[in-house]
Amino acid sequence: MAQIQWYPGHMAKAEREIASRIKLIDIVIELVDARAPLSSKNRTFDHIINNKPRLLVMTKKDLADNQASQEWQAYFEKQGYGVLLCNMKNFNEYQKIIQKCREILKEKLEREAKRGLKPRPIRAMVIGVPNVGKSTFINALAKRKAAVTGNRPGVTKSQQIIRVAKDFELFDTPGVLAPKYNDEEQARNVALIGSIKQDILPRDDLMIYALKYLNKHYPDALKARYDLTIDKDTDWVVPAFDQIAKVRAVKKVRGETDYDRVMDIFFKDLLDGAFGKISWERVSECVKD
Repeated sequence: MAQIQWYPGHMAKAEREIASRIKLIDIVIELVDARAPLSSKNRTFDHIINNKPRLLVMTKKDLADNQASQEWQAYFEKQGYGVLLCNMKNFNEYQKIIQKCREILKEKLEREAKRGLKPRPIRAMVIGVPNVGKSTFINALAKRKAAVTGNRPGVTKSQQIIRVAKDFELFDTPGVLAPKYNDEEQARNVALIGSIKQDILPRDDLMIYALKYLNKHYPDALKARYDLTIDKDTDWVVPAFDQIAKVRAVKKVRGETDYDRVMDIFFKDLLDGAFGKISWERVSECVKD
């Protein structure tokens, strides 16, 4: 496939600023979406962060498949990450993140104390692709609107330092996507979780991909929502779209099914969690031994 590329100027600038300030940071808190933790992980950061201690926070666990999330947590822990699964709607989760950072940095802080260095706040850099809950996370910890939030890619546009406790500071950065995706499946996954605009990809192809995946892993959800069962051995695409139109009472346009409206409804259902807990990636399908 052709490379799918998007790299607004503010994202390139943010990447340069992260690289220039990483030496000031004690620990990196990297947020990924639990529904697609591999696709929503920007590997560009790995080169910039280098050997800094890192806590991987899998957000939106309330929207993700529990079993798939646990498998991803175990996978990342084997890669050497500290890992937490979080529901950002629960404030206690934020306190767990701060405590986990303290645990990861305990030996470092003790070494500094023995050297007679004056105690100082832990400084954590928060990174993540757009729409993984980064601004919501920062605002909850700061107990004020310290970062702009929004349910669309690329809302945060600048960096700032935010004191959230006497001994803990957050260094915010804009959401930064990788400059391109060579893997079409990963591009589709980040579109389905809302980290890139869905119209970057052909919407009909994206919907067909999503329906195939749901039919394979969550057939009961399709049945419950649209009374839809897909027989993949038949020419199922048009009948499936028509079935969704029928169940959701989509009015016809000049006697024809309004497929744009059908796609609007389907993608809204996805974003609203109408299918229940859905994960778009599984360790067994994404990671080669």
